[in-house]
Amino acid sequence: MTKGIHDQRAVRHARYAVAAVFLVHGSVTGSFATRVPWIQDHAGVSAGQLGLALAFPALGASLAMPLAGRISHRFGARTALRALLALWTLSLILPSLSPNMATLCLALFVYGATSGMADVSMNALGVEIENRLGRSIMSGLHGMWSVGALIGSAGGTLAAHLGTDARLHHVIAAGVLTVLGLIACTWVLDLQPAENEEPPPRFALPPKSAVLIGAVGFCAVFAEGASLDWSAIYLEDQLGSSAGLAAACTTGFTLTMAVARLAGDKVVDRYGSVRTVRSGGFLAVVGGLLIVLGGHPAVAMTGFALMGLGIAVVVPLCFAAAGRSGPNPSQAIAGVATITYTSGLVAPSAIGGLAQLTSLVISFALVTVLSSGLVFFARVLRSGDRERPKVTGPSPVVAEPQP
Repeated sequence: MTKGIHDQRAVRHARYAVAAVFLVHGSVTGSFATRVPWIQDHAGVSAGQLGLALAFPALGASLAMPLAGRISHRFGARTALRALLALWTLSLILPSLSPNMATLCLALFVYGATSGMADVSMNALGVEIENRLGRSIMSGLHGMWSVGALIGSAGGTLAAHLGTDARLHHVIAAGVLTVLGLIACTWVLDLQPAENEEPPPRFALPPKSAVLIGAVGFCAVFAEGASLDWSAIYLEDQLGSSAGLAAACTTGFTLTMAVARLAGDKVVDRYGSVRTVRSGGFLAVVGGLLIVLGGHPAVAMTGFALMGLGIAVVVPLCFAAAGRSGPNPSQAIAGVATITYTSGLVAPSAIGGLAQLTSLVISFALVTVLSSGLVFFARVLRSGDRERPKVTGPSPVVAEPQP
């Protein structure tokens, strides 16, 4: 009995540790995003060149994510996450040091590759902890990522307002976040491969189950990317609102998603993954209709808020379902992550291209149609609703976290 209590206490500590890892990961993203204008000026690239360079993080992540499972198999989950997270936080320094287009693309490729591998590792650990606790935690973990992104953005905004050189800002931020990440990783579960377990392949196509789950994630991330990058422009250009109100719309969308993710686990535990995503899809569709048909800034802002509320928990639940969909959680999670990263890459340019050919109203009509996919295809997440018994005894493949 004492051993079981000790094991459960270790799992609870690991949950808080992984939540801190998610916060650190998000803080890097927020710190980078706010200094993109400085990086553009320093590298001397045009808007078009910057758009091309910003495709390299997704490219690097997509190519590197399948390696995360093999690294964890070789070194153990804790050591792998500690190293990959440190590489990710330190990679924040690289883009601001880039003096031209070529070095910027290379820096962003490394930035994306380390981000993707750390992403897969921390989500795989999150799924394992969720299984051991027997209740949903993935939505809250992704909510912590959103909180981290907001913290990083706030720090970056302050640094930009003070006129701080982004190189100095990012060196300081990377140093602080690296130390915090290393401390947090001390308490994560140290998953080890079972005896005679074959290492995952370096590169492999995602399993069929991951493709179906990833398709649901694709719909949510497409709506998220479109709303984040185009909501302010929609309010300004399409509805004639002020720049301040347009910016407030984007901020409101981000905050809605963060709050919904932090509160989402209780909803998932009560109603299950399928009903939660299906209901969220319905809210997103209603939000999309308000955006497309409202014709007034206040109505459109309400629509974007509903869109954020509806899609907020979809990606965390996709990762959770992928982690339970087959014998190799890391490979399945990497497959889903690759699909969602691709969606985030495609969405902004697709919305812009369609808007140039037609209008932004038509673009967000497409977003609304894709959001309806959450209603119709939520059932593929059913693997996330199966019984998850609590583990009270020691696991043969997990070492106790050592403080």
